[in-house]
Parts: sequence; structure tokens; C-alpha cells
Amino acid sequence: MKEILIFLSELAINNNREWFLANHDRYDECRKRFEQFTEAYLKGLSEMDPQLASVEPKDCIWRIYRDVRFSHDKRPYKEWFGTFPAAPSPGNPKSGGKKSMRAGYYIHIQPGHCMFAGGIWGPSVDLLKALRQEVYANYEEVEAIMKSRNWKRYFGDFDTEWMLKKGPAGFPPDFVHIDWLKRKAFTYSTPITDEQVCDEHFVDLALDIAKAAKPMNDFLNYTFEEYGEFKRDER
Repeated sequence: MKEILIFLSELAINNNREWFLANHDRYDECRKRFEQFTEAYLKGLSEMDPQLASVEPKDCIWRIYRDVRFSHDKRPYKEWFGTFPAAPSPGNPKSGGKKSMRAGYYIHIQPGHCMFAGGIWGPSVDLLKALRQEVYANYEEVEAIMKSRNWKRYFGDFDTEWMLKKGPAGFPPDFVHIDWLKRKAFTYSTPITDEQVCDEHFVDLALDIAKAAKPMNDFLNYTFEEYGEFKRDER
């Protein structure tokens, strides 16, 4: 994975078509290495969660090309590699990976900003309401997950990037975990160092983090399955 970090570091300095074309062979090699990592990662995840058995690396990995049509940022290439193993919706086997609306096991590779993230990002209004209701009704289960040794080894609380300033309507403002209900997305993450990414056993670390994340993913995915399928908001 060291070669990937070196390539991405140089791409961040030379994010233009001329440089990329001149280094396309290097990109191809890095992409293949990342696909191999994702394949091994998926294999381990499938042993923990059989619903991931049908998901393939190509379903999980983002293309490096940016869509700049409606963006002020005209850099043509992403400066990171990302893979999002997540199970497909029932009856829709092609909806797995990065197309999935379920909680999954995201790995982000970017020099100085590598991380693991789990949970559900960008839920529809209806799904977000259902998730808040489930957290409100079963907050003790969420507390138990967050108090577990495996969870505390890597995570703290839910991420706080997307939050309401006040508690959402329909919930008592004095609820003990009103901050949880302010979330617009139920995600959680942990940083990973470049040195850890470059270690030959990195996939084992990724799987260990995923194992710690699984109980919370299961809780969130139960809500997804209980309330049916929802369309992800375009963000």
C-alpha cells in the first residue's frame, strides 16, 4: 500500500490530465493493488457477515475521476482511494457496495487522512426519522455497544459533522441522549496512520476494526430492514 500513498501524494501536487496520463501505468498498478486489498477485505468480512458474500471489489471501489460539471473545484481526479463493502438490499443483488443504503465498512486511503468509517451516511428523510426513533426507543442497546471493550478500542461517539442545532421535533428535549437524535447521519469513524496502512498485515487491522463496528452496523441495518427500503438523498 506504500506505493498507493506515494502515488496519491504526488497526484495531490500534480492534479492535472497531463501528469495523470504520463503516470497512468503507475495508477493502474495502484488500482490493482487496491482491488487486491479489497478482495481480501471482503473475504474476511464475508466470514463475519454472509450477506456480503455476493459483493465484489468492483462494487465497492470509487472511480478516481471526479465529476466536475457542477463544481467550482475543477481538479479532475480524486486524491484518495475508497472502498465501501456493504450488503445489497433484499431482492436487489446489484445494490451492494457503494450503491448500498445500508451501514457498511468504509476504508479511506489518503496520505495523512486514512480512516475507517461505519454506519449509515446520507439517509433519506424517512429513514433518518426511523433511525432516530429506533435510537430513542432502544438507547440502552446503543449504550451497551458503546461501552463494549471492542468498540472503545477504536471508536467514541457517533460522528458530529452533520447535526441539527436543536433536537428534532417529536422527541422530548430532555432525552438523555438528545445529541444522538440531532445527527443527520449515523456514522462513526477512527483514524488510521499511514504506517498502519503500509504494514503487510493491514487487512487484519481493517478486519479487527470492522469486527468492532459490526454490532452497531447490525443495529442500524435492523432499522433499515424493519422499515423497508428508502431512497438515499442526493447530496
